[in-house]
This record gives sequence, structure tokens and C-alpha cells, in this order.
Amino acid sequence: MLLNAAMLTQYLHRRALPGPWTIEGCPEGDFAAAVVIPALAEGESLWATLAALAENPCEDLARTLILVVVNHSEEAEASIRAANLADLRRLREWPASPLRLAWVDAAGPGREFPAKRAGVGLARKLGFDLALTRLVTGSGRPFLVSLDADTLVRPDYLPALFRHFAVSEAGGAVLPFAHQPGRDAAEERAIERYELYLRHYVLGLELAGSPYAFHAVGSALACRADAYIKAGGMNRRGAGEDFYFLQQLAKTSGVAPVAGTLVRPSPRPSGRTPFGTGRSVARFLAGEESAVTFYEPRAFRILGQWLALVADQGQSSGAVLLTMARQFSEELATYLESLNFVSTWERLRRNHPRPEALHKAFHDWFDGLASLRLIHALCRERLSPEAALPELLAWAGLPVGGGPAEFLARLRQRQSAL
Repeated sequence: MLLNAAMLTQYLHRRALPGPWTIEGCPEGDFAAAVVIPALAEGESLWATLAALAENPCEDLARTLILVVVNHSEEAEASIRAANLADLRRLREWPASPLRLAWVDAAGPGREFPAKRAGVGLARKLGFDLALTRLVTGSGRPFLVSLDADTLVRPDYLPALFRHFAVSEAGGAVLPFAHQPGRDAAEERAIERYELYLRHYVLGLELAGSPYAFHAVGSALACRADAYIKAGGMNRRGAGEDFYFLQQLAKTSGVAPVAGTLVRPSPRPSGRTPFGTGRSVARFLAGEESAVTFYEPRAFRILGQWLALVADQGQSSGAVLLTMARQFSEELATYLESLNFVSTWERLRRNHPRPEALHKAFHDWFDGLASLRLIHALCRERLSPEAALPELLAWAGLPVGGGPAEFLARLRQRQSAL
């Protein structure tokens, strides 16, 4: 599907954020892509990110809008306000460069985000919605890219994205990532453990046969503009916005991996969001070993049995499927009962008589969130990486020796992050 003016107008009328925000800086339009960067008191990190982007080929930079959304809540601390206003001044004084640089002032008087709605999800949504108005319509398939202001990219970043969207049938995309090294040994251990946690979860989903086996990292995702509209746009969550957005993309347009580049998110601890990288790293550095723990491999095996059962016995009734599920896990059956599986399955069967359509409808219902909640329900305890990873690695046919650093290296290689 091509992005057309009617589609864009309808989306903006129904979904765009009302408010005083506009794009400043680059006046150009008809871009083939836009990279959207939320910025909250970023300081030098933002300029390092922009400098890394500027190392990409000039021909790709010429057709890519770089849009920085400088934002904070109307209840933000004075130090955050001052830092954001300083960043805005510096953006407005930006010298000539290969970047087609623009920004959104969501930090000045009368432009701050409402306190109850402020957060990275709102900033991403505002940037994406405004960027849509600068993309080419009627020809080509323009795309939107999500990046963070403390994340570094390589000179092959834009070329890899343009190559990907030229051929991919999926509307959504995830990019390979590997966190930057920690500033000291303690921070390195914390970010290593957190990234290993992310990777072990996606490995477990992959081994279980889940269609949601992809990383949800806000600085490493992209989508075609038409897919963005089809998914209803970015959500406004203060955290986890990347997870829910990618889940919706998977349901409406599909998600595929990008090859040929690497995104380097920051390892810095932070308390800006209630969960996620920064919060987990901060808690782990404070001595909370329980801040980053791992799931029991058996939980992924049961998930795999369940997904295989539905695939193999799709002609069966909901009651029969529930009985069969109970035979290999009472916890699974209890969880399915809490979701009213039997009545839901019968409704899906009535509405989707063709096997392929029923299979798709099932996975739209039993989605990434339902899978995560099942994993939680199945885990009787949370494990250390040394206890959890060897069984998962063996299941995947990978070497099991070593410790967390070796485990992480193997999973980075398997998940195309090297």
C-alpha cells in the first residue's frame, strides 16, 4: 500500500495529537524516510547521536528527515527545563551539515506535555505524527524510524534501512542492537545482564515457535508509513510503548528483521520510566540482584507445546483443546481458563472457518502480552543466568559453557547483533 493524501488526512483527523506543536528547522518535504528522536535533557548524548547519523551517506541523508522532539512534563524539575531549553537553543543554532535536521519544541512555555500524559510514548507519537506530513505521498513507500537521543548508529544505518524497506513485505521492522559498554565494571556487568535477559526471552519465544519472537527496543524499530497508519499510530504509554506498538504492527502488517547494521543503545542507569533498561540497570547497580532475573526454560517448553497443540489440533473444540493442555500443564489450563479460552476459541472458529485465518486470529488473540503473562504464570521461581541459560542454549543447539559474557556473545551472534 502506498501512502496517499486521503489516508494521511484521515489518520491525522482521527489520531493526531491536538496541541500547539509544529516542526521547526528544515522546511523541506517529500522525504522518503524520517528518523524520530525523543529528547529529554539529553545534553551531549544528543549531539553524539546526531554526529553518528551525519556519518551516513549523503544521498541517504538527503532523503531522510531527522526530527528531534525536545519534551518534558509541565511538572518537570527546573534542571530538566533548563537542559531542554539549552538543547533547543543549540538546535536553532545548528550549523550547516548533511543532516536535514528539524525539531519540535515541547518544552517551552505553553508547549510542555500534560503531566498525566507525558512520557516517551507521547514524544514518539508526536514526532511520528508530525513527520508523516513531511513524507512523500502517492509514490514510493516512505518509512518511519524510532531512535533515542543517547543511542549511536553506524554509517551503514540508513543504507540498511533503505535496502530493507525496498524489498520487505512486512510493514514493521526491528534492527540488530547491542548496548554500548558500561562506564565501569559494575555498569558493564549490569547492562550485560540486562541485555542477556532481553535476549534469553526472545530466544525462548523463538524456540517455542511464537510469532512474537523479536526484540522490543524503542531505539531499534521502524515501519513503513502506511503500516504506521494501519496500526493506529504509536501509543502514548510512558514505558513499554515499543512493546505494544510492535505487537500491533505484527498483527496488522508483520515485523521482519533488518540486516546489515547495528544500533548501540546507552547503558546508563535512569529512573525516567517505571521499567526498562535504565530502571533495571539502576536497581541492579544499587544491589538488587532480583532486578534482573531469568525465566525457567520449562516455561518456554510449555508455551511451545501449547502453540504446537493449537496448530496441530485446530479443528478441535475449545473444550477438547483445554483438556489436552491440562495433560501437560495444570498451570497452563488454569491460565487459559482465566482468559475464557473455550468461549473465545469457539467465537474464533465461527468467525474464521478457514484454517489459515483461524491460525492468524488465534495469534492475534494469544499475542505477545498473553505469552508473557503465561511465562510469568508458569515460572515457579526466577533464576540466575547461570541457572537459566545452559538449558536454553542446548535447546537452541548452542554451546553451553562459560558464563554470562559468553552467553551474551553467543546470543548476539545468533540474533544478528555482531
